[in-house]
Amino acid sequence: MKKILFLLLFVLVFNTDLNANEDVKRIYEGDKNSKITILVYESLTCSHCAKFHSEIYPKLKKNFIDKGYVKLEYRNFPLDLAAFNAAKAAHCKGSNGEEILHFLYTNQDEWVKGSTIEDLNENLEKILNAKNFGIDYNQCINNKKIEDFVLEDRIEGVKKYNVSATPTLIINEEKFEKTLTYKNLEKTLEKLL
Repeated sequence: MKKILFLLLFVLVFNTDLNANEDVKRIYEGDKNSKITILVYESLTCSHCAKFHSEIYPKLKKNFIDKGYVKLEYRNFPLDLAAFNAAKAAHCKGSNGEEILHFLYTNQDEWVKGSTIEDLNENLEKILNAKNFGIDYNQCINNKKIEDFVLEDRIEGVKKYNVSATPTLIINEEKFEKTLTYKNLEKTLEKLL
């Protein structure tokens, strides 16, 4: 936690340009030219985010993303060091990082356990290596460009959208303020089509 706070403070003090890491690929699903863009700020250790991925995402994908109506763009908002490292690993995969995101949410109970950050990191490394995503875990979590990219997402979420919890959805630049259920989301999206 101290490392995240230090890095956030460092980035804020030096006012890093939010576009400085353009070579790190943004993870998204759907048509990049969709009429509706949803930014979802999430943390990979957040149980509410895992619930979003298991209960809301499948219907959103079927009814809106796959039909070309919505582009869903994942934004990093790590709430702890384990989530921070998991986000870095997902971005190591590049534009196909959603595969890692969905896998980590589906298997959250298997790796988000232990009494220390070392336990969680060890669990994370084991589960990613067992699935063989073709990434080098240690290279991923030590990649400075990816680290800055993840932290800049979090800073932008706070500064631009007043994000304070996960998951938080931003739909066409407007914060989704209703209770996050598929029904509420569907009603909002249908009004925008």
